[in-house]
Amino acid sequence: MKKLISYHGGVPRVAPSMREVPDLKSPYVAGFADDLFSGNIDLLVLMTGVGTRILSDIVIAESGEEKYLDALRATTILARGPKPVAALRKFGLRPNITVSEPNTWRDILSTFDQRDMSLENLVVYVQEYGVSNEEFLASLEKRGAHVRRIPIYRWALPEDLDPLRDAVRSISKGEEDCLLFTSSRQVSNLFEVAAGEGYADDFIEGIKKALVCSIGPTTTETLRENGISVDYEPDSPKMGNLVREVARRSAVLLAKKRTAFQNGVDTQNWNRTHMVWSEDGAQVERREITSEGAFMKACRLEKADYTPIWLMRQAGRFLREYREARSRISFKEFCKTPDLASEITLMVVDRFGVDAAIIFSDILLILEPLGLSLEYSSVDGPVIGKPLRTRRRIEALRDFDPESMDFVYQALRITRKALAPEVSLIGFSGAPFTVASYAVEGSGSKNYVNTKKLMYGDPSLWERLMEILTESISDYLCAQVDAGADAVQIFDSWVGCLSPADYERFVFPHVKKLISALPPEVPVILFGTGTGSLLELMGETGAGVIGLDWRVDILDGWQRAGSSLAVQGNLDPVSMLSTPSHVVEEARKILDRVRGRPGHIFNLGHGVLPQTPVDNVLRLIDEVHEYSARRED
Repeated sequence: MKKLISYHGGVPRVAPSMREVPDLKSPYVAGFADDLFSGNIDLLVLMTGVGTRILSDIVIAESGEEKYLDALRATTILARGPKPVAALRKFGLRPNITVSEPNTWRDILSTFDQRDMSLENLVVYVQEYGVSNEEFLASLEKRGAHVRRIPIYRWALPEDLDPLRDAVRSISKGEEDCLLFTSSRQVSNLFEVAAGEGYADDFIEGIKKALVCSIGPTTTETLRENGISVDYEPDSPKMGNLVREVARRSAVLLAKKRTAFQNGVDTQNWNRTHMVWSEDGAQVERREITSEGAFMKACRLEKADYTPIWLMRQAGRFLREYREARSRISFKEFCKTPDLASEITLMVVDRFGVDAAIIFSDILLILEPLGLSLEYSSVDGPVIGKPLRTRRRIEALRDFDPESMDFVYQALRITRKALAPEVSLIGFSGAPFTVASYAVEGSGSKNYVNTKKLMYGDPSLWERLMEILTESISDYLCAQVDAGADAVQIFDSWVGCLSPADYERFVFPHVKKLISALPPEVPVILFGTGTGSLLELMGETGAGVIGLDWRVDILDGWQRAGSSLAVQGNLDPVSMLSTPSHVVEEARKILDRVRGRPGHIFNLGHGVLPQTPVDNVLRLIDEVHEYSARRED
């Protein structure tokens, strides 16, 4: 770790906080060996590499390597992470089951669920480490397993405590900037030594002014149990990821935390929504700083120090934190809980360093106050009950009450207050056509048959529906601006299904009316996919920024939309599934085409895909910032 920290420009101060003490005479091992050789083990769970090696060494010393390995080959083995996999590999063995990152005990249970694997009446041996995880063992027993543990080593304090004592003193004096915790036991031992040295209170005060970083969920959970909030946790629980990612964002996040501390925030146990940037919360000064940020400058076609970047669906399923939160709450409930929506919005900015945050919400939530039922299916996506396909249904729509979407405005207010002043906050809605298409089709569609049947078959009814939606959406977006949105994006995701003539007749007037109703000083981004044939018309809607997808050359699209407008885009989201070097190559192609022209906001041509590696997102953002700043066009 010292070399990693030094390589990334840090000054390492490493304090060993624990040691592993093998129990070479553990009575549990003999029982394990008897059951292993008699074929009475249905599943062996190997939790750590060290434990796997110690267990193997003990059994081999007593029974011989060949007998032991033959018995293991006949046993179903689950390896919790890469270290037990590596330990098995040295014996020429491979586990039958591996667990996905972050390799916690909860991920083991999820692996069973994904495989539809029953543990009923199975004999399950668990190689333990340190202390027993009673919650995990109880979960296995609840699933019907006969659980038998193999504790073969325990944790203890280091024999030489001086480095740890020195670390406690320097943290207590506020002399350390970043604290990197790589195991849950480190946390317990550090607190034990701090208390023993009489530094318990000063130690907590020191932590309030340092960046607390955890390698993964288990360590994070232990820190929280000790009343300490974690400021950074990488997506992948690996030492290299932890050091690299903390080095990337530590200066910004440390300054943020110390600003919060100075402004009276209890940074011992806090979250991102608690952030206070100024004691008086002066909004005039904040708006001036935001206005001079790279994103807002690009919206005004002003030259910035670098090309700004944000990503559609930057708070989405590719993030482990999002998936974990969604496992406990429905998507709709997530959207309607302002603190949660704000926290995930802010988390993306802290993790990635994007130039704009977009509030976590959904374009279809506006349909509920109009009187439609809306559910989100894990298979079919959004589903509208009783789609709008008759005059009676459309005329029965309720008047839109902007206050019905107050949960969005609350999330915007919370987020804008906690967001760094130089980072812009984007509100959004669906465009009238796309929202209407969902309402008419009832769910996703390939050909939009019902939408076009209504549009062509009863133009006056279509106009009525579009008028209702246009007025509702304009009120909704104006309320978002009042709540703190610095810019708004209008998602017309499905409009690419229309010909230019149909767009001009059935959609264009309503989009233009919608945009004209918004505050003129607020940048409006108009985005659609498959809109290559519509760009000239989109450029005449009054939007100041036109979103381009990956199907058009960025300069050609810019010229056709209008050289007096800004553009956003346009990397193919699928390219993000490749290697980091390919991501860099594709990003540079776009930046080289634009050549630093003012008015370019880098984004994908659509949302981040769920399979996208987080490392590729980090690499893209850094490359766009660094490469565009180096250009001398």
